[in-house]
Amino acid sequence: MSKKVLIVEDDPGISLSLKDEFESLGYMVFKAENGRKGLAIARQKSPDLIILDLMLPGMDGYEVCRELRNEGNRTPIIMLTAKNKEIDKVLGLELGADDYVTKPFSLRELMARVRAVIRRTTERIEDIDTYCFGQIELDFKKYEARREGKKLELTALQFHMLKLLIQKKGEVLSRDEFLDEIWGRDNVWISHRTIDSHIANIRKKIEDDPSHPSHILS
Repeated sequence: MSKKVLIVEDDPGISLSLKDEFESLGYMVFKAENGRKGLAIARQKSPDLIILDLMLPGMDGYEVCRELRNEGNRTPIIMLTAKNKEIDKVLGLELGADDYVTKPFSLRELMARVRAVIRRTTERIEDIDTYCFGQIELDFKKYEARREGKKLELTALQFHMLKLLIQKKGEVLSRDEFLDEIWGRDNVWISHRTIDSHIANIRKKIEDDPSHPSHILS
């Protein structure tokens, strides 16, 4: 069965070029030119990936991402936007985006990131089925996390990062090691700041005091 991608982009030229590229790779493509329509399609069609612009009419991309994550939707999201300030990127990742690409962009870069995100989502997390620490319970088969019995919303990327930390428990991991292990050969466009943002987001969900972490130390 073909994988499904939702492109939420109000620029017709960019939307069409992305549609053509994904269709050439065998994807079924859905398009939306505003945030509310994108949110509705995401709920109805359950895409395997969402390419999400931020500067959309009506409901912006941040709000679309927030709504989906609050609903428990873990569909991988790659934000695609002209907003290139560090704070914009950090906010997007904190809201649950899996990656962030700034305009102007190359299709080669974007598709490399798509491959990395899809690979992380579809590959089975080996060796560890469940793991508990403190008040946190992780089920790597079901991609479920709970804290004191209450469900935590973690993305596939965050599960893979936690898996790596657990496998390397007690060891010091450099940012470059994270890049190699999580992003593999597609890591050339990923910055150290992106890793820091994802780690900070994970800490907010699993630590009692994220500013003084006891589980993920640096």
